[in-house]
Amino acid sequence: MSQIRQITRDGLWQNNPALVQLLGLCPLLAVSNTVANSLGLGLVTLVVLTLSNLLISSLRGQLNNATRLPAQILIIATFVTCADILLQSYWYELHQRIGLFVALIVTNCTLLARAESFASRHPIRLATLDGFMMGLGFLLVLILLGGVREVLGQGTLLADMHLLFGDSARAWKISLGTPGILLAVLPPGAFITFGCLIAARNWLAQRYETGLADAAKASNKPLIHRE
Repeated sequence: MSQIRQITRDGLWQNNPALVQLLGLCPLLAVSNTVANSLGLGLVTLVVLTLSNLLISSLRGQLNNATRLPAQILIIATFVTCADILLQSYWYELHQRIGLFVALIVTNCTLLARAESFASRHPIRLATLDGFMMGLGFLLVLILLGGVREVLGQGTLLADMHLLFGDSARAWKISLGTPGILLAVLPPGAFITFGCLIAARNWLAQRYETGLADAAKASNKPLIHRE
């Protein structure tokens, strides 16, 4: 149970692939101008990462040092190709926006890093959980970044969700009535917003560690009896 908890904590917070490892930044920064785009790419990455870890872990006994890396790239490329075809078939308009970056998932360092450092060395259950949690951590950062940039840049939230969920999702759009800031939806805005998220995460982590240290010191203090 402790190992499962550690894998979950690593993926979502302690070793988050985006905020801590700083992997996969090209699609992260390029696509995250709206929640819809971020959610689309994040879900594809989550599915590909989970299935890749599962298959690589199941084949780890048949791979050696010479074949492991080519096999991992082939497996990831296969799942990415399938995802790209499905996205183009059923969510064509969304594919027009993020299709280039879906193809680039093959070279996403997050997938290769988890395949090499974890999936190829652990059993299927743990490897699948690791892929899911790392993908979920990446997805949550994408959505948060996309939401902030959409609110600041366009004055809306959940716009274009019909690209994922059909025409009924058009009503989900929230207009905040604030003027958009062009910088927020441009590449410099992506770097600035992402930098602020990293700073906020590091500040919260430091506050948490300081609180733990203070609690440990307090628990070790001898009791003072006053007469």
